[in-house]
Amino acid sequence: MSTGAANQLETLAINTIRTLSMDAVQKANSGHPGTPMALAPLAYVLYTRIMRHNPAHDRWPGRDRFVLSAGHASMLLYAVLYLTGYGLTLDDIKSFRQLGSPAAGHPELDEAPGIETTTGPLGQGIGNAVGLALGERMLAARFNRDGHEIVDHRTFAIVSDGDLQEGVSSEACSLAGHLGLGRLIAFYDDNHISIEGDTALAFSEDVGKRFQAYGWHVEDLGENISPDALEAASERAIAVADRPSLIILRSHIAEGSPNKQDTGEAHGAPLGDEEVRLTKAVYGWPTEEPFYVPDEALDHFREAIPRGGELEAAWEDRARAYREAYPELWAELARVEERRLPEGWSDGVPQFDPEGGSIATRKASSTAIQWAAERVPELVGGSADLGPSTLTPIAGAGDVARHNFGGRTLHFGVREHGMGAIVNGLMLHGFRAFGATFLIFSDYMRASIRLAAIMKLPAIFVFTHDSIGLGEDGTTHQPVEQLASLRAMPNLYVIRPADANETALAWRFAIGQSTTPSALALTRQGVPVLSPEAVPADAIERGGYILRDAADGADPELILIATGSEVHLCTEAARLLETDGIPTRVVSIPCVERFGEQDQGYRDLVLRPACRARLAVEAASSFGWARWVGDDGDVLGMESFGTSGPAEQVFEHYGFTVEAVAARARALTETRAAGAVRS
Repeated sequence: MSTGAANQLETLAINTIRTLSMDAVQKANSGHPGTPMALAPLAYVLYTRIMRHNPAHDRWPGRDRFVLSAGHASMLLYAVLYLTGYGLTLDDIKSFRQLGSPAAGHPELDEAPGIETTTGPLGQGIGNAVGLALGERMLAARFNRDGHEIVDHRTFAIVSDGDLQEGVSSEACSLAGHLGLGRLIAFYDDNHISIEGDTALAFSEDVGKRFQAYGWHVEDLGENISPDALEAASERAIAVADRPSLIILRSHIAEGSPNKQDTGEAHGAPLGDEEVRLTKAVYGWPTEEPFYVPDEALDHFREAIPRGGELEAAWEDRARAYREAYPELWAELARVEERRLPEGWSDGVPQFDPEGGSIATRKASSTAIQWAAERVPELVGGSADLGPSTLTPIAGAGDVARHNFGGRTLHFGVREHGMGAIVNGLMLHGFRAFGATFLIFSDYMRASIRLAAIMKLPAIFVFTHDSIGLGEDGTTHQPVEQLASLRAMPNLYVIRPADANETALAWRFAIGQSTTPSALALTRQGVPVLSPEAVPADAIERGGYILRDAADGADPELILIATGSEVHLCTEAARLLETDGIPTRVVSIPCVERFGEQDQGYRDLVLRPACRARLAVEAASSFGWARWVGDDGDVLGMESFGTSGPAEQVFEHYGFTVEAVAARARALTETRAAGAVRS
C-alpha cells in the first residue's frame, strides 16, 4: 500500500471513530462528543500500533492496560472496542447510554469487554492507573527471573483537564513519580475546554512543569497529534524505564465541527442534527446515514484480532518456558492473576486470652495482619503516613520504595485520596490490598471506597481511632457521622469489632470476600478481651450474635445492642441490671450489613421480637439504629460533634459509661412497663 493510500485509510479509520461518537451521542441525546472527536487519532494509534492487546481475549495476563480516566469521553473507548473486535456490536453503540446497554454513560468494569476499570469521577481513573502500574512492577519483582520476564506490560491512560484539577490525581501522580513507575504512560488532553468554558477561567498552571517536578518524563507535542507523531512520542516514553511519562496533546474539542469546535457546547451535549451533518460534510462523510462504518475501515481495525493473537501466542511461548523453568512460581502467579486464595489460608485464626488484659483492636489487627500475610502472599498494603498509629506494616516483608518493588508494605504519604484509588488499582491487578488511616479521614477516601463497592473489588480499608474514644485530638479528629455514612453505601461491609477476637475474625472475613469491599473500624484505646468461647467462629459472617444472655435461662426483658468498644459497656451494664431483677441480653453486631443479610429466623432469634425494650449503644451518630431497636426501642449515640479531653472524660461527658448505660436501660424498661400497664 502506498504512503498516500495508507494515510487515506488512517484518516478514514480516525473519522469512523469520530462519526460513531457523534451519532451515538446524538441518538442518545446525551453525552460528550467533543473529546472523542478530538482524541480519535490517539485511540487509533494506541489500539492499532502501540498497545499489546488481543480483542479475542480481553483478560490475557500479558496485555497492556488502558484506562480512560476522562470517563466522560466513553464513546471514544466504546467506538474503538467495537471497531477492533472486542465483542461490542454496532447495536450496542446505537444503544449508548440506554438502560441495559454495555455502552454506559461512563466506562463500567465488566459491563463490556476491554474495560479495565470504572472511570466516572474525574481523577479516580489515573489513580487506578497508578495502582495498576504499581501492581505490574510489584508482580515483576516477585516473579520475573533472568531471561524470563513474564510480567512486562504497560499501563496507558488518557487524562483530561478535569482529571488533573482533582486532588486525587495530584496525590497519585506525585507518588508515581516518587516511586519511578516507568511503565506508566499518560496522555494529557489539553483541549482548553471545560463545562463552563475555557479552562483559563480557573486553570492556568504549567502542567508539564508540574509533572516534571513530580519526577515524570514530560513531552509536549503541541498540536502535532498525527498518528506518526503520537506513535513516535509513545515509543520514546516506553523507552524511559525509570520514570512515568506524560505526553501533552493540544487537541481541539469537536475537531472538524464548523460551529462548535473549541467551544464548551461540544463538551457535554450533543452537537445537534444540523451540526452533525455539517461536520460529516467536513470529513467527506455520508451525511444522511447515521452509524455508517466503511468496510475498509472496519477491516483495517479488525487486523487487531490476528495481530493480538500473535502477540498472545508469543507471550504464551514465553509463559511455557517460564512454566517449565519455574513451575512453582508459575502456579503462584496464575493463582494471583485468577484471584484465588491459597488452600487452607484461613485456618488457625489468632485467638486472644482475656487474662492478657485489654488490647486495642488496632493492636489486635496488627497481629491478624501478620497472621494473614504469612498465608496470603498477595496481601499488601500500607497507610497514609500513619503506620505507627494504624499498626498496619507487614513485619519483615520489606517496603515498596523508589525503584524497589519487592516489598509488601506501602508508604502512601499523606495522601488518603490517592491511597484509595491506588488500592483499587492494585486490587484490579490481583493483589489483596489494604489502605489505612484514621476513620475521620475516610471522608477523603469516599469516592474510592464507593468505586470499590461499584466494581465489586474486595479491597480492605482499615480505619483506626474509631470514635470519640480517641480523646485529646478533639472534635476535628473524633468520627461521629462516618460509621452511619459508610453503612449507607451499598455493597460495603463496615466491621466494628468489639475486641481482639472479633478483630481477627474480621480480617479473615474481609480477605475472604470476592465481590465486596470491607471497612474495618478499630479502636485506639484498649478494650477488654472477650473469651474466645464467647465469640463464635462465624461472628462476622453472621454479622451479629448473642454475646451474653439473661441469667438462669430467663427470657430477656431487655436487649442491649452494641458494636466496638461499647459492647463492653453493655456487658457490665447487664450485670448491674440483672442485680435489679431485669433479665438482660447483650448482642454484639460487628457488621450491621451482614446481620441484615441473615434470614429473618436468625435475626428474630438474636433480637427476639417479643422483647420490645431494646437499647442500641454506639459512640457515634444514632442514624440507622432505629431499624434494629424498633419503634419502642432507644439509642444511646452521639447527637453532636465530640470534644477534646482524655478518653475516659470524653466518654463520661457524653454518657458512655456503665452506669449511664444502665440508667438509660432502666428508664427504657420502666417506660415500656408503664405502657404495657396502660394498654
